[in-house]
Amino acid sequence: MSTAFYSHPECRLHDMGAGHPECPARLDAITDYLLATGVDIALEFHDAPLATREQLERAHSAHHVNELHDLLQHLRDENASQALDPDTIAGPHTLAAALRAAGAAVAATDAVIGGHAETAFCAVRPPGHHATRDAAMGFCFFNNVAVAARHALDVHGLQRVAIVDFDVHHGNGTEDIVAGDDRVLMCSFFQHPLYPYSGAVPKGTNMVNVPLDPYTRGPAVREVIEAMWLPALDAFAPEMIFISAGFDAHREDELGQLGLVEADYAWITQKLVHVAHRHAQGRIVSCLEGGYHLDALARSVAAHLRVLAGVA
Repeated sequence: MSTAFYSHPECRLHDMGAGHPECPARLDAITDYLLATGVDIALEFHDAPLATREQLERAHSAHHVNELHDLLQHLRDENASQALDPDTIAGPHTLAAALRAAGAAVAATDAVIGGHAETAFCAVRPPGHHATRDAAMGFCFFNNVAVAARHALDVHGLQRVAIVDFDVHHGNGTEDIVAGDDRVLMCSFFQHPLYPYSGAVPKGTNMVNVPLDPYTRGPAVREVIEAMWLPALDAFAPEMIFISAGFDAHREDELGQLGLVEADYAWITQKLVHVAHRHAQGRIVSCLEGGYHLDALARSVAAHLRVLAGVA
């Protein structure tokens, strides 16, 4: 069974300004590399739908959804831009992109649970894992993975899902949303200290947070995954796995100082595939988060997808 690949042209239109690392070229780099290397033939491509307010409100407060939606709609109508924080700039195309990004995660969840694909990858932007229940921040507006995980639980009736986050930055928004929800196990590693300067003290017992020192390399990361993530995942026995797939822990990425390479991302993905086959009928939905060195991002996503699609 092939891997579903969700994206949408509107995700490329969101633009936070010249020189911003979270740029439209990220998606172009990924798709161009997949085509150039032939990985695309193992994928089934789908356009992402727009997320609905009902879907967003499973992870976010109604106040946040309404206030942000109204602001982004105003910016669209006025063809204007506004900084929500020093790093997060909304523009006229942000509303459509953010709704497509969350909608991709929901549609991928439907496809995987419905048996139309065993795994899925959402090549979307803006990313989501810094968006908290009540606030946009850190390049993120809506929390794509949290929206999808709650969709699996609340709409499809799954009892247990896992969220795995291997972005270089702590997924503070996801933790804010799911901490204390005993239906969700969240496993993550992240460089610490580094933006958003959180995660060292977990907010709930359903968190497996692994802070890493700067310049930690792949072998040490693999050791902590073997020691801390995998036993927790097997004990939890998730019925589905969601991945916040950030590739900015790559040694070539300047937004962090970890030392992963493509082989490490393939290894991590393989370990998660094995967990999914043991407990979750192979079901995985992965959503793009960070990764800002375009060449390293493209190579790392391809390594991730080769394993998800079983062509590694």
